[in-house]
Amino acid sequence: MGRFAALLPELILSIGGTIMMIAAAFVPRRASGVVSWLCVLLLLGATVALIGAPSPAGPVFDGLVTEDLFASFGRAIMYPAAAVAIIAAHGWFERGTEHSAEYGVLIVFAAVGMGVMVSATSLIALYVGLELNSLAGYVLASYRRTDERSAEAGLKYFVLGALASGILLYGISLLYGFAGTTNFTGLAAAFARGAPSLGLLFGLVFLLAGLAFKASVVPFHMWTPDVYEGAPTPVTTFFASAPKVAAVLLATRVCIVALAPATDAWRQIVIFAALASIFLGAIAAYGQTNIKRLLAYSSINNVGFALVGLAAAGPRGTSAVLFYMAVYVVMTIGAFLCVLWMRDAEGQPVEDIGSLSGLSQTRPGLAAAFAIFMFSLAGIPPLFGFWPKLLVFTAAVQTGYVALAVAAILGTVIGAYYYLKIVKVMYMDEPAPPYARVREPIQALLILIAAIIVSPLGYLLIGPLSSLTDRAAGSLF
Repeated sequence: MGRFAALLPELILSIGGTIMMIAAAFVPRRASGVVSWLCVLLLLGATVALIGAPSPAGPVFDGLVTEDLFASFGRAIMYPAAAVAIIAAHGWFERGTEHSAEYGVLIVFAAVGMGVMVSATSLIALYVGLELNSLAGYVLASYRRTDERSAEAGLKYFVLGALASGILLYGISLLYGFAGTTNFTGLAAAFARGAPSLGLLFGLVFLLAGLAFKASVVPFHMWTPDVYEGAPTPVTTFFASAPKVAAVLLATRVCIVALAPATDAWRQIVIFAALASIFLGAIAAYGQTNIKRLLAYSSINNVGFALVGLAAAGPRGTSAVLFYMAVYVVMTIGAFLCVLWMRDAEGQPVEDIGSLSGLSQTRPGLAAAFAIFMFSLAGIPPLFGFWPKLLVFTAAVQTGYVALAVAAILGTVIGAYYYLKIVKVMYMDEPAPPYARVREPIQALLILIAAIIVSPLGYLLIGPLSSLTDRAAGSLF
């Protein structure tokens, strides 16, 4: 029973999600909100179950997955983020677009896949978890069947996702063929036997390429702006938060555990991907007029900073990655919750950055929250978003990669422009037609909580969060 207890959160979500799926097939559409809230309770229950899960339990199910603090930390971030995506959808979809019970169920099953991803210690479990998350994501991206943009987003995501899945499978087959195992410890042993063969190196490259697509890392980012813009905004909120954490943490475990003896080989790839993501995310966002596309490039930019910590490797670099992703999720969810409140007088969603003009005069509270998230994403002190950037830069410097840290800092300066541009539009431009009043008290509370966390008050969390990330990172070594 111990091995089942180690996966109690996934069991809660799997069994509960199956029950909700059956219920969704029979309940009338007007009762879909009840199923959605039950899905939220499932995700929160799975988060609470992490407290009672035996940790560290070690490898379970013949080494397919493991229960350690690293996996628990990732799930503690992802499950609440997924719950917020369900809550955010309730008021948004009911403004004239279809909303059914299946939305929450899809996110629950995606969360099961993400839980498997962060705890996988085998290439087989890695692929199963990743595909379970992706299959739910393809449906979510095209969730609004009457919207051409949503259908296009779902199709693009599916086609490019299938390509990335093929690349990933090819890498897995190469690694298995030349190492004779799919277990992470077995792969590490294969790489430790002298200089890795050409087949192992090719497998490493293809594996990282497949993972880079899921994390929207340059040069496998091409789907991100189009899918973020076309998908319903609550779905975009989900894509930009929980699955991104799962992909980054999965890549971290693969590099630190399975590919540890080949650090010099994968580090070159990670450094290139980090710098390319930072600078493309910073520069490509300059000419954007759609707020969701801008935030898509912002997510690419931020993943690049997380990869700087991964390039540093070691316990300190891994801890910096965990810290960065925890704060990133709060900043991103807060920003997208503000976007969800951008609605015209008829209650229809508005995504044009120009509509934010003079928001400080028409909606001062919303403008203040938006400004806090923008300053924090830019990494401007004393906002809390400055600290995780400092941690990844420090980890890089202490590992000897000073040039990488300097280049990343330069990317921060370049990227700050478009964040500050949004603040300038809200506070210095002439007021645009005011947005409609939104009566969503739970969303307002979530925005307030996120704004407080990323404000200077967030520095009170540095001690506890650093201690937690250090312990979680240490479980990999």
